[in-house]
Amino acid sequence: MTDAPALREFVVSEDDDNLRLDQFLVQSCGDVSRSRIHTDMDAAQVLVDGKPRPKGFRVKPGQNVQYQPTVQAEMSAEPQDIPLDIIYQDEPIVIVHKPVGLVVHPAVGHPDGTLVNGLLHHFRDLKKVGDPLRPGIVHRLDRDTSGLLAIALTVQAHRHLADQLQSHQMGRTYMALNWGRWPDDKGTLSGDIGRHPRFRQKMAVVEHGGRSATTHFEVIEDFSFVQLCRVELETGRAHQIRVHFAFKGHPIVGDSMYGEDKRARGIHNLDRRQADQMVRDTHRQLLHAAELRLTHPATGEEMTFKAPLPADMEHVLRGLRAED
Repeated sequence: MTDAPALREFVVSEDDDNLRLDQFLVQSCGDVSRSRIHTDMDAAQVLVDGKPRPKGFRVKPGQNVQYQPTVQAEMSAEPQDIPLDIIYQDEPIVIVHKPVGLVVHPAVGHPDGTLVNGLLHHFRDLKKVGDPLRPGIVHRLDRDTSGLLAIALTVQAHRHLADQLQSHQMGRTYMALNWGRWPDDKGTLSGDIGRHPRFRQKMAVVEHGGRSATTHFEVIEDFSFVQLCRVELETGRAHQIRVHFAFKGHPIVGDSMYGEDKRARGIHNLDRRQADQMVRDTHRQLLHAAELRLTHPATGEEMTFKAPLPADMEHVLRGLRAED
C-alpha cells in the first residue's frame, strides 16, 4: 500500500501578502506541479485557517495553509486520435463543438480520452500553450454539457482570450430546459458559488468562501411544467447555471447531481406521465452552449459562432410541443 504523502503546512509571510492561493502553493511546494495542486484544490485538499478556499483566494500574512496531497501518480496529457467537431480554425484559435460525454481535460477519474488528448493529436504545438494538463483551454464545459468551446493555439491568443473571459467581454449563451415555471420571463440570478460544505464533489451557493457569480436568463418557450430558457453567463464558475437554477427551485431537466427531479415534479404539480417520460428519455442535463462571441486575438474582429441544439434536446422539445 502506498503511504499517504505528508501533510504540508505553511504560515503566510508578509512577502506573500495578497498572493493567489494556488500561486502560493506552487511557490511553496517546489516538488508538486501546478496541475497536481489545482486537482487537489478541486478535491478540497487545501484549507486556509481550517476552511476550504477557491484557487483565486488571496492569502494574508499570518494565515495557516494546510495542504494534503492526494495519493496519485502525476498525470500527463498525451495525443490521442479522437475525432473533433471543428467549426472554425485559423492560426491562433480553433472553435470546437463538444459533444455530450466528452471530458474537456485530464483529471482524476479521466486520465485520458479527453478533448485535450484529441486536440494534442490534431495540433502538435498545443502542448506549449498554458497548463500542461489544460493546454489551450480558456473555459470549460461539464462532461454532459454540449456546445461551443474556444481553444487558443498560441500563447498570445491564450492570454488574449483569458483576458476577454476575465473582463466579461467573451459572450456565452446557453439553452437550458428547466423544471417548473419562473415567476418572470426574464431574471438575474446571483449568489457566491463554492464547494458544497458536506458533499465536496458538488458546488453550491455559499455564504462564505465562494466566488461571486451572476447568471441571466430569459424564457423562450413555456410548457407549463418545463421551460426552455436562453441563459447568459456574466461569470464562469464551475457548474454555475446548474447550481443557480437548482438553488432557485428550477433545476435543469436530467441533472443527476443537482436536479432533484422528484422534488421539482412535486412542487409544480406536474403531469406525472409527461414528466416521467421526460426523465426516462433524458440521460444528461439538458444544457447546451449554443453561442460564443469573442474578439479575434490577432485581427480584432468581433466573431460569433453558433451550434444547433443536439438531437436529445430536440427530441424532448418535439415531445413537449406535441403535447401542447
